[in-house]
Amino acid sequence: MSVETNEMKTVEKRESNVFGMVEPMNHEQVMFFNDKETGLKGIIAIHNTVLGPSLGGCRIWNYENESDALWDVLRLSRGMTFKSSISGINLGGGKAVIINNPKIKHDEAFWRRFGKFVDSLNGKYITAEDVGTSTEVMSIVMQETKHVTGKPQSAGGTGDPSPITAHGVFLGLKACVKELTGSDSLEGKKVAVQGVGHVGHTLVKHLVESGAKVFVSDINQANLEAVAKAHPVTVVNPNEIYDQDVDIYSPCALGATVNTETIARLKCSIIAGSANNQLADEGVHGHTLLDKGILFAPDFLINAGGVINCYREVHSLSLEKTQELVENIYSRTLDIFRKSKSENIPTQEAAINLAVERIENAKKNRN
Repeated sequence: MSVETNEMKTVEKRESNVFGMVEPMNHEQVMFFNDKETGLKGIIAIHNTVLGPSLGGCRIWNYENESDALWDVLRLSRGMTFKSSISGINLGGGKAVIINNPKIKHDEAFWRRFGKFVDSLNGKYITAEDVGTSTEVMSIVMQETKHVTGKPQSAGGTGDPSPITAHGVFLGLKACVKELTGSDSLEGKKVAVQGVGHVGHTLVKHLVESGAKVFVSDINQANLEAVAKAHPVTVVNPNEIYDQDVDIYSPCALGATVNTETIARLKCSIIAGSANNQLADEGVHGHTLLDKGILFAPDFLINAGGVINCYREVHSLSLEKTQELVENIYSRTLDIFRKSKSENIPTQEAAINLAVERIENAKKNRN
């Protein structure tokens, strides 16, 4: 499962060579969908189904162009493959992105049409909520397909996965502190949380209750007001979050915030958050962090609580088994740190290697 890691492709090159974007990441299938009547336009990417059907949320976003949307869904679906594999669950990696159009109404017809496109894949892709969608949206989608999870409890689902995702991130963050200090206590630790939506806000709650001093930023003023009202936090400008003198930087918004520019500004010793694809170029910035002595918790490793919760729906897992799988994030994070150290490779590379190894073993056994 070789992967091209050069993120420096221009938009022009991306647009002129779609297969050049898809093939290096070894995606099995990419479906572009378009519905003139509702204005729905987007992409579903299925990265790998060796361990089971691909599962990943549906994201709706204001992409600058269609090439950016494709690049996003390719990276996100690949991350879902690694996330499920390293978590020990039998799911593959997929993702859906919808190109937002402010002129289009996101009504029931809109989401039901999306459900029909999901259903046309005959279970190879299972959708769920993500940025811009919700359990309520999934309750509409499920009227057109059974291949949906993250449903509200009133519809037989497990509800909002944010709390369990935040708990997994918190465990991964504690494992980082344990690795560096010998104790996983967060008492007195300074943490900069970038993005305080559903997951970020719940993470802040865990941090404050553990005695950490928390700095927060978000481009959404309502999110900031909500978290500042609920917890004793310090609000900082979004552009200044990288400059805080903290122990831990926790990216909980969108990806690629760990890049050449921001790494030069960071004063932390740990990076651990819920955002997907935090490294702008994992082949470059993983090594940069290693050289700089910053411990990085691979995002797909510690933010896996959400997909584990979805797995609970798909396979009717007990709450106890689900909690056990999430609790394993702590020990598995420490395992990755040991592997990284013994092989002298970035933690991201160590985690990917472990995830790929499980997939390759499953492929051999199947054959």
